[in-house]
Amino acid sequence: MSEETIESPIPYEDALEVARQIQPALNKLMLIFQRTTEGTSLTTSQVSIMNQLRMRGPSRVSTIAQAELIRMPTASNALYQLERQGFVERHRDEKDRRGVLVALTQLGESELTIVSRQRAAALAEILRWLDPDDIKDANSLVNLISKLADVYRPIMEGK
Repeated sequence: MSEETIESPIPYEDALEVARQIQPALNKLMLIFQRTTEGTSLTTSQVSIMNQLRMRGPSRVSTIAQAELIRMPTASNALYQLERQGFVERHRDEKDRRGVLVALTQLGESELTIVSRQRAAALAEILRWLDPDDIKDANSLVNLISKLADVYRPIMEGK
């Protein structure tokens, strides 16, 4: 199913015009950020999953997959990798003994805090090259970027 068939507050064509303008710079900025954070112990996907667990608490794999916009096998593999490193652990759901919950370990909490600080420092290094007025503009975009990250939920075919 195409995203343009989902009801949204603005027409798809308007969003596409803005996307065409933002996309080249966004790609470059994402690449710069990825390259400056390559030395951290966690991937962007792992950080995202661990942040979900920090915010939501112990969760089922299906809940994590849905929140991360990934398929169950992908989520299971990512969680397996995190579990091997000692960052998450699985245990039976006390409310439904058939289910398994995944939770951050203390080691996972500590590592997530360290990596989040490293990533914030890397982004600060990028942002510090802006003029003072531009950094004010960037600061005003924080709420908009956070809102966009929260409201976009595509229909995942074949979940």
